[in-house]
Amino acid sequence: MRLAIAVTGIALLVVANVVIPCLLQAGEVAPASGYALLSPIHSGNLTVFPIAASKSYETAEFLTLDEGLRSGDVVVTEAGQARGLIRHRPNEPAIMHPVRDAEVNRLILVNNSKRPLLLLAGEIVTGGKQDRVIGKDRIVPAESDPVDLSVFCVEPGRWVAANGKYEFSNRGGSAVGLLAAPVVRSKAMAAKDQQQVWDSVRSSQHAMAESVEVTGAAPAVNAESSYARVMDNREVQKQVDAVAEPMQRSYESVIRQLRDKHAVGVVVAVNGEIVWADIFASTQLLQKYWPKLARSYATEAVVTRAKGGESSLKDAQKFVNELEGRHETSETEPGIYRQTEITGHGFKVFELTSLLPKTGFAVHVAKMAD
Repeated sequence: MRLAIAVTGIALLVVANVVIPCLLQAGEVAPASGYALLSPIHSGNLTVFPIAASKSYETAEFLTLDEGLRSGDVVVTEAGQARGLIRHRPNEPAIMHPVRDAEVNRLILVNNSKRPLLLLAGEIVTGGKQDRVIGKDRIVPAESDPVDLSVFCVEPGRWVAANGKYEFSNRGGSAVGLLAAPVVRSKAMAAKDQQQVWDSVRSSQHAMAESVEVTGAAPAVNAESSYARVMDNREVQKQVDAVAEPMQRSYESVIRQLRDKHAVGVVVAVNGEIVWADIFASTQLLQKYWPKLARSYATEAVVTRAKGGESSLKDAQKFVNELEGRHETSETEPGIYRQTEITGHGFKVFELTSLLPKTGFAVHVAKMAD
């Protein structure tokens, strides 16, 4: 069925009784991907194109890392600290027994919640012997046994527990945790190489130091410092906020207007170059992540020096339409999730599909330009 009706320059396409907003000319049809882009939102050298989907899924059961760490239902600790971690009774939380042998690229997570936990690649947990960035999207089932996480260090200068504590938090227990900028996320997700992650962190730190005047805060921008500590610097926050806050307010307004029309993600451009896309299974899930996503994109804009032109709606639509590639690899945890990595010409796509009961849909899709 194809029906496009021009409404004040914005066409609404009816597909299987679901209406999605789309900037279409009269007579055009929505893309086969099921995603249609809206007018871009600009803030400085950062541009995001909101994505509306042809359908939305029920995602209320999914717990985010920020929610889990804040409530205490999710515990993250060094690998060596989790040996002997057991559940004594169904309603009794797990207990950790301190031991040695923590490892840079391993953390242990326990989900004590009755809800499945969604983890996004690029989320940063602070504490332990080093701050770490999660290396891949995954789902951790409710009331899980200890799960071995694939992580990368984003703090090369420390290997001692902060204040003697081995547990991790989402940036000191704040309401919104930290999501690394796309340049760091891409090294963890695609390169899967610790040295490349360190290199991207140092590059971002140096670029941030050059972009803002960090008065009396030299240690905060040292190459050996924590990525999270640099981002918490007051002057750095001002620079990022100047880009992130207008973007966040504008997009939240769009989400409110389009909640019933399935606004589910964004295509991201910096200095006129399209670099990234994040797409979720529902508007509700996007809303939970939007504050940290906005700051992640703003950080990328602040540390990106090269100047370019202006990205078009057509280019952004093409970017989100091309989700199939030349090569695919999948990793599956039966009955829980499947993560698929797709390599195309000049891009990579990472798709996390939930295999939990009553799901079977893609919870999160991330696309990066090579």
